[in-house]
Amino acid sequence: MKPAAARLDPANYPVAIEVETRFQDLDPLGHINNVAMAALFESGRVRFNMGLGMRPERRAGGRRWLVARIEINYVGEGGFPGLVSIGHGFGRVGTSSWEVLSAAFQGENCIATCDCTLVLTGPDGVEAIGDDHREILATHQFSS
Repeated sequence: MKPAAARLDPANYPVAIEVETRFQDLDPLGHINNVAMAALFESGRVRFNMGLGMRPERRAGGRRWLVARIEINYVGEGGFPGLVSIGHGFGRVGTSSWEVLSAAFQGENCIATCDCTLVLTGPDGVEAIGDDHREILATHQFSS
């Protein structure tokens, strides 16, 4: 399914992280392959979360967030060598889960989008998102 037009505009993402492509990311046709694209999104997403103070040490007492779902839409071709700028913003926020909406750009072209749902868990299972965490999510929302 083709992403909404707003998802293809880098201006709608409050944070951009640059990730370098690697030769090993290429498929036989010379394009960034699908597994490598997932890894680029993962690297960008982790750096985005850490930059907002969502670091492992905040997860005391057995609290952590887990990836529950990832959806990647490939909308263009990416290559090597070059930087990929990955825009990030938060989408839907629920009781215990939230979405990270991302898009990868090379130059002015969007090459892929990624929707990732994260779930907060604790020692006894799924936990509600606290007010401090909600504040972080609210200040970095994707704007459509």
